[in-house]
Amino acid sequence: MRVISSLLLAATAVEAHYTFPQLLAGGKATGDWVNVIKTTHWQNNGFVGDVKSEGIRCDALSMGSATTATVAAGSTVGFTAAPNIYHPGPVQMYMARVPDGKTAATWDGSGSVWFKIYQEQPGFGAQLTWPSTNKATQSVTIPRCLKSGDYLLRIEHIALHSASSSGGAQFYISCGQISVTGGGSTEGAPTVAFPGAYSASDPGILININYPIPTSYVNPGPKVFTC
Repeated sequence: MRVISSLLLAATAVEAHYTFPQLLAGGKATGDWVNVIKTTHWQNNGFVGDVKSEGIRCDALSMGSATTATVAAGSTVGFTAAPNIYHPGPVQMYMARVPDGKTAATWDGSGSVWFKIYQEQPGFGAQLTWPSTNKATQSVTIPRCLKSGDYLLRIEHIALHSASSSGGAQFYISCGQISVTGGGSTEGAPTVAFPGAYSASDPGILININYPIPTSYVNPGPKVFTC
């Protein structure tokens, strides 16, 4: 019985974690790790725990391992979650424009190049409730004014169930490769670097969501870019 219980606990622990393996483009999922860079945790559904590590950028097993999807500025894109977004906490999405002379498949996303296009706030009450909880997909609109060209699209879900101690927040991250068409003339701002954008002591990362129940939440990172 003890062996069976241990196996059940281990299975539950794996199921409580998740990845974002597929890009959503044109209303369809494009296949596991086709347009999404395969992560170091693609087999065990694990997370990044150190905000100062290189893994906080894309958790990439190998940059350039994916192909690039073409999407229109102003269109909706996103990611699938496998199996779903299980833990409490916010989803945030970032983009980074690939420098001239490089492609989404040949660039590592280094430098102060990332701008935020989406962040999630909780509902407040007897507990914090998050719009993404238990969702199997998460989508965002590509800003219509952005310059056309290759971009990395980064999704992160910050699981806060153990975030009351430093290093307890769990980051579930993927980066997709996209080529934006029909865009405008604007570059996203303000920009930040990963690592560098976050500190382990940021109020949206080091937080006890269980007691006392927070009445506000400060998302880590820059303000959301809008056209």
